[in-house]
Amino acid sequence: MALQERAALGILELDEGLPPDGPSIVPREHSLLNPATFDRPIVTEMVEGALAEAVIRGDPSLEGACVAAAQRLVERGAGVITSDCGFLIRHQAAVSAAVNVPVAMSSLLLIPALLQQLAPDQKLAVITADSKHCSEDLFGIDNPAHRARVVVGGIEGGEYVRNAIARPFVRTSIDTIEQEVANCIAQLRAKHPAIGMLLFECTGLPVVANALRSSTRLPIYDITDLCKLTLGVLPVS
Repeated sequence: MALQERAALGILELDEGLPPDGPSIVPREHSLLNPATFDRPIVTEMVEGALAEAVIRGDPSLEGACVAAAQRLVERGAGVITSDCGFLIRHQAAVSAAVNVPVAMSSLLLIPALLQQLAPDQKLAVITADSKHCSEDLFGIDNPAHRARVVVGGIEGGEYVRNAIARPFVRTSIDTIEQEVANCIAQLRAKHPAIGMLLFECTGLPVVANALRSSTRLPIYDITDLCKLTLGVLPVS
């Protein structure tokens, strides 16, 4: 089936402060916004008022804007809805209830399933853009013993996050992203030697996932893996 004939991936985008008539930023290889990542067309809609800091903090007033943007994406042919910030998982239920296509707002949805992949004495490490706001209520698990097996590391003190929340958005080099995430992982592993798997909350990190799989020798999941899984089970037209 030709690329343009397949159901599109619809992405809820944050407001990055870029002028609508300005030059577009070319999506990087393996990124969420690159159609080649999925062999699918991609359609995007900006969520009104969704500044990065507001999304990370969990501003509840964004829910209506998320729903409205998701509905526009479906009207434009999206067969799956996702978002370009894992913290929008807070609006997963509302968006799912408002559209008639699968919704996968965040890689954090994978946490319960990934814990089942690991031995009981192993831990799952979540690498997030902001560890202060990546709280247990976003993990989708109630069992305290299971929650204790999820450890969180954040890159909020680095250049990548500073650039991501700047207005307008500033692109960070691949080398800088890889180094900041690698440092975060190393610190987590020193504190938690039982880490057996990594999950990237931040949707900007898939661009360094392959490099870090090689250097850490650990399985790594991210938002693109969840989207590929969801797109892959859609009915064939």
